[in-house]
Parts: sequence; structure tokens; C-alpha cells
Amino acid sequence: MSQSAQDNYQGVWGNRIGFGKSPAVLVIDFMKAYTTEGAPLYAPGVVAAVARTPALLAMARRTQTPVVHTNILYHAPGCADGGMWVKKSPVMAAMVPGNPLAEFCEGVEPAAGEPVFTKQYASAFFGTSLAPMLHAQGIDTLILAGCSTSGCIRASAVDGVQHGFRVIVVRDCVGDRHDGPHEANLFDIDSKYGDVVRLDEALDYLGNRH
Repeated sequence: MSQSAQDNYQGVWGNRIGFGKSPAVLVIDFMKAYTTEGAPLYAPGVVAAVARTPALLAMARRTQTPVVHTNILYHAPGCADGGMWVKKSPVMAAMVPGNPLAEFCEGVEPAAGEPVFTKQYASAFFGTSLAPMLHAQGIDTLILAGCSTSGCIRASAVDGVQHGFRVIVVRDCVGDRHDGPHEANLFDIDSKYGDVVRLDEALDYLGNRH
């Protein structure tokens, strides 16, 4: 008799790490390429995630929790600074300055003073100074929102735990183009790399930690 994934992982994976004492909210790649109908990267799950994320940002800003954003932009001719990833995923070549699809989505744009890390690969940490900036501020908990769940969210969650952070992914505030990869990657993240929580849990934590 075959087991469900939940039963198979029970007692082996899935330990909870919980929230720490000093959080930051990391909003990954909420760019219009994912929310513009007809664009190759269009993902209905991202549209829904963008709609839910302003509540998280409002709470973070109200409680003076640091908020950090990432985007993807290529500057070299032929997106050469995207290396092998753009060769594997040429759809990413839309992420160039001046393309409206590379702009931040409305309602989740960076506020004045919030850092923006521009990356060329999936992880928010790869090739950026994100980790040392957060460590210098004493951040121990990263609350992730953004897209896509199976790509840049997963890669950033894996690198986040490897950099020593408590990784918390807000289920309601991440999205993908299909429920299958979305749910599978949330399952894996929750099992091995961080905690997947509901938006109301994240809001309660941010609102009650002072």
C-alpha cells in the first residue's frame, strides 16, 4: 500500500524552527512579467500573491520591520550576465532595463529607503551582498514573499537557511504558474528548509513581537 508524501515524511522531515527575534521581510521579484496577461512568464498564482502581499508590507512598515526587495535585470548584450540560466530559460531575457515587464508590480513597489538587490540568477543571495547586510543588522528571521515558488522562492529559501537564517515562507504571498510545482515546492521548503505559514500567522508575529 503506497504512502502519502505526508505520511512518508512524518517523523523524518518537517521539524519546525519558528520565528526568531529579529525579522526582515524579503519580497522577491514581484515584476510585471509575471502578472501581465499574454506575457510568457504570466502566472495566475503570482497575480493572487501580489494582491495579498500589501497587508504584509503594511504590517512590516508599521512595526518598523526591515523590508528588502529583489528584482532581475540583465545589462550585458545578449543577457550574457545571465550566463547559463538564460540559456536554459531564455524567457528570462525579458528582464532588461526599459522593458515594462521588468518593472515592479503596482501595490508592492519598494518604498523610499527600502533596499533593492538586483540579481541575475534565481537565489536572492547568489552574487549579491544580501546576507552580509542582514547579518550586520542582526537579522535572524527572513519572511519571504514573491515569485516564483518553484524558482526564486525555493532557491532563496535554500540559500537562506544555508546562510543561517530562519526562513519563513508566507504561503498566501508566494505564487507560481501552476498549482503542482507551487504546492510541491512549498511541501519541500516546509519539510527541509524553513517553515511555511499562513499570512495571518506572519501578521500576528510581526504585530505582537514588541
